[in-house]
Amino acid sequence: MTVRPTFGKPVRILGIETSCDETGLALLELSAPAPGGQWPTARVLGQALHSQIDLHKTYGGVVPELASRDHLLRIMPLLTSCLEQANSSLDQVDWIAVTEGPGLAGALLVGVSVAHGLAAALNKPLMGIHHLEGHLLSPLLDAGSQDLRFPFLALLVSGGHTQIMQVDGVGQYTLLGETIDDAAGEAFDKSAQLLGLGYPGGPAISKWAANGRADRFEFPRPLKHRPNLDFSFAGLKTAVLTQVQKLQTPLSDEDRADVAAGVQAAIVDVLVHKCMAAMDQTGLKQLVISGGVSANVSLREQLLAAAGKRQATVFFPPLQLCTDNGVMIAWAAGLRLSQTMVQPEFVDSPIIARPRWDLASLAP
Repeated sequence: MTVRPTFGKPVRILGIETSCDETGLALLELSAPAPGGQWPTARVLGQALHSQIDLHKTYGGVVPELASRDHLLRIMPLLTSCLEQANSSLDQVDWIAVTEGPGLAGALLVGVSVAHGLAAALNKPLMGIHHLEGHLLSPLLDAGSQDLRFPFLALLVSGGHTQIMQVDGVGQYTLLGETIDDAAGEAFDKSAQLLGLGYPGGPAISKWAANGRADRFEFPRPLKHRPNLDFSFAGLKTAVLTQVQKLQTPLSDEDRADVAAGVQAAIVDVLVHKCMAAMDQTGLKQLVISGGVSANVSLREQLLAAAGKRQATVFFPPLQLCTDNGVMIAWAAGLRLSQTMVQPEFVDSPIIARPRWDLASLAP
């Protein structure tokens, strides 16, 4: 599929993200691809992001009501900060793009409501974006992604989602496999909580695992050798709980590091195995990794090594775009615009908070 840019002039898109526990705003300027390039040329003029980690860490996870209230508190000051960075005004915005779902209902409502208000007040077109589409397309912002061609495989891996997709074009997604219970990021978070390592669990597990022995404890790899591409991490969480209960309390630093290393090894092993199985089953040799867990160093290293043995290529988002942010939302909107994919009925359709929204249901 060839990109057919419709930009007669550079287009400025304001992206708004409030699906969970990050409030993100960004102003992107997109223009036609450079000679020989596939994707639009993008410049991040300004961005502002607030993470609610400190707000939720006491509870070991995101508290939806607190998340919504914090989005309300932060979103307008962040908008001001974003525009100041860009040395721009709202009048210079051409499009507004907002995360429509999936996510926490109250959190989504904050972003959607602000986006509707801005669009109405400024008489600007508004586009609703699927949160996971934003993650999935974020690796295309990296300079090296100009070599990426449709169709390709994508692993979406975060605290709430673990899915393998086949991507035939922007808006053309086929689900090949997903978790049947908990997401990989949830397994990281729960394991870190059991070990007393803090929240969020992914970075904490990774840090402690660097000094641990992954072979001391043998944790299960559920569904690893099943022929399908589905995942399961609930059993791993139970195994970690059982192992922690067997250890002498309080846990020593050595115990924490070794359990962390074993947990990380189990999760990464399953993710890598399923991605390689997807390559073998589809014959596709390009793989995009996105979502918060895509920042995990061990996952990156092992995916690159495994893909290299198959003469395959793996694409990652820039590290700063692994977690939720407004840049990826503006970028997803820009890609739809660049491929003349925004039909009147798409723009005019009601943009509402969609806590549950199947990515595969999106249409080109």
